[in-house]
Amino acid sequence: MELSVGEVAARAGLAPSAVRWYEAQGLVSSTRTAGGARRYPRSVLRRLAFVRAAQNVGLSLAEIRSALGTLPEGRTPTARDWARLSAGWRSRLDEQIAALTQLRDGLDSCIGCGCLSLDRCALSNAGDLAAQEGPGARWLHPALRAGRRPPDIG
Repeated sequence: MELSVGEVAARAGLAPSAVRWYEAQGLVSSTRTAGGARRYPRSVLRRLAFVRAAQNVGLSLAEIRSALGTLPEGRTPTARDWARLSAGWRSRLDEQIAALTQLRDGLDSCIGCGCLSLDRCALSNAGDLAAQEGPGARWLHPALRAGRRPPDIG
């Protein structure tokens, strides 16, 4: 049984435009009716769940596309597939967890200090010293600067 884009969207909890966008990104595929309407196999629901789970742990669409590319065409990801793929992401996820912990702990001490003074604040970047280290938020952990999350679509 094939599903329309609206049926897929409703079942997956996405907007129809998001389903079409994921298709444009090469994460799912459809066939077309004689009238040009998209039709998706039911297996696309599991594939979309896989994509959303991978995004929720911070993987980029390119990483997800690469992972899905290791699966046989037309087969939905299984628990064994997820275990195999996620094993390769473990070290990166551990780095992100450490970075977020460092950020959380730094925010607690900064907020708790009560100084409210740019003259004494360790994060104020007096004299723009961070500019010597290059562009971007130089004092933010590199794992948090990577910008791996795609924009929300709807």
